Amino acid sequence: MCSLGFARSLGFALIPLATCCIVANVLLFIPDGQVTYVQDDHLTKYVWYFMGIGGGGVAMLIPVTVFLGMGKCVDSCGTESCVMCGSVIAALVGIAGSGYCFLISAVALLKGPYCFTALGWISPFENDGPQYLFAQKRWSDCIQPKHIVEWNVTLLSILLGLSTLEFIICFLQFISGLVSAVCRPCCYKQEYSLNA
Repeated sequence: MCSLGFARSLGFALIPLATCCIVANVLLFIPDGQVTYVQDDHLTKYVWYFMGIGGGGVAMLIPVTVFLGMGKCVDSCGTESCVMCGSVIAALVGIAGSGYCFLISAVALLKGPYCFTALGWISPFENDGPQYLFAQKRWSDCIQPKHIVEWNVTLLSILLGLSTLEFIICFLQFISGLVSAVCRPCCYKQEYSLNA
């Protein structure tokens, strides 16, 4: 039963992380606090992959629901090992969602923002890789939206951090659920044979 308590605590830990991922992704749509950039299609294409909303946010609802509902399911289903198998599948969904969020956020961070420069609307750092992150003097190449580089770097870094935590939490439950699902039936058989 302690594995159920552990899973429930992991489920509670995922709730604020998923919420923050959704908020960070939504904020990427309103640089400089204006929605006109969305209306004029002046955002980086990676924002439209909904890495924080879908991968780090909505996809986490599956593991959250399963992890928090495991105790009730054991009461109605009867066997903890079957419930643990379900938690392993839910953890895999969480691992996939957090992995997606991490990968897209990392690519978006490496490619840099889409902004208005002296050459028009372009992604001025797209071919620079991570070097532009350390060349802050070049950030002023982006005229509009104001402070778009700082905005993107901050929010994408937050998404990277949150998705890493989500990945760790789901991976912990994956291991815990796998061990419980595989080992508990063996332990019960061993106890039964000793009692017999």
